[in-house]
Amino acid sequence: MSDFSINFGFEGAGSASTQLQSAPELQIEFLCDPALKGTIPEPERAIRFAPDWFRKLKPEMDMLDAQGLPGLTAKACLPMTDAFSLGFAIPMPYDVQLRVPEDETNIAMGWAENCPFAPIETHMPQQLGAPEPPFAGIMPLKFVNPWRIKVPDGYSVLFQPLVNRPELPFHCFSGLVDCDRFDTTINFPFIWTAGPGDFMLPAGSPMVQIIPIRRDALIKGHTARASNAGELAEQQSASTRKYTEESTYRKDWRVKK
Repeated sequence: MSDFSINFGFEGAGSASTQLQSAPELQIEFLCDPALKGTIPEPERAIRFAPDWFRKLKPEMDMLDAQGLPGLTAKACLPMTDAFSLGFAIPMPYDVQLRVPEDETNIAMGWAENCPFAPIETHMPQQLGAPEPPFAGIMPLKFVNPWRIKVPDGYSVLFQPLVNRPELPFHCFSGLVDCDRFDTTINFPFIWTAGPGDFMLPAGSPMVQIIPIRRDALIKGHTARASNAGELAEQQSASTRKYTEESTYRKDWRVKK
């Protein structure tokens, strides 16, 4: 039986004894209109929006792999778990119903009459270059985001689709915004990917994943070269351990997030 375990990090980032006491914890702030506070779902750590299919998945299959070790599922892939955990997610503020016709362009949308703003709006297809490929016959939409995002000086925010979520019926476009300087809200353009039919996007379901990034930590230089003998030996050793030992990545290579 594998000793695999997973920690979704709901209880915080670690004990006080393992954190630097001298450095204050950096914070991201989500600001909304005072009239909306307490009436709409709030952004949370992205891991809280991990999908049911992943939560319910067992870490081991009922079979051995080619090396005779327990066959593992995606639940045992800690890089995937870390990707689910990265940053924060902003949820739908209200229930939205969509009726998507066969042409997938004249999409009808509806929400409660008392919603103080339209949670979804349309873009012009020409903004994506339509009718030229790859967006011919596509109606671009956008989620209207009620949350302004504040980050410490020197930080930008990457807005991207929810990671590892192929089951979602939409695909948001990615964008990088210098939120330490941008003092208003940011909406999320997306395209519908689930085809025609009637759909409900419930309040509280995630729209987008956001990841604060320190700009001065970005790596811009690069090189591409052949490995030297020592690097080839390191790679071969790591590859051998990866496929012949249990939980090597968790025990020796992963850094807890």
